[in-house]
Amino acid sequence: MAELSHFDSEGKAHMVDVSDKPVTSRIAVAEGAVMMSAETLALVMEGRADKGDVLGIARIAGIMGAKKTAELIPLCHPLPITKVALELVPDEGLPGVRITATVKTGGQTGVEMEALTAVSTAALTVYDMLKAAQKDMEISGVRLTFKDGGKSGRFENP
Repeated sequence: MAELSHFDSEGKAHMVDVSDKPVTSRIAVAEGAVMMSAETLALVMEGRADKGDVLGIARIAGIMGAKKTAELIPLCHPLPITKVALELVPDEGLPGVRITATVKTGGQTGVEMEALTAVSTAALTVYDMLKAAQKDMEISGVRLTFKDGGKSGRFENP
């Protein structure tokens, strides 16, 4: 098992010092889904949700979530994010909404947490916007699917 970098030699949590790491191009992609009934998904697809454009608002929320990651996750570094893109795709096969976030930076540490936070924030927003129609929706499968850049290089999660 790899050594956990967020703990010092005495086992105390600390923010990792990245000042000696080179600035490199970094990217991370995460995914997740909000599962719901076919009837609730129809509200999204037909634009009939009481609170408005579910997918558009969730997309903006995901972007905002990525930008606020360092404020939410205690040991994350604030990063100069250069791209946040979210895809929210209705999927009648779930039924529900599949969410994918891509985050990029040129920095000294990766953007995995930003991509995961973007997906999570978008999923929570979908839930919030539809909870009047269905309270038992399920957020699931939030995971990192790809990252590249930095010392650890490329990672692909099948």
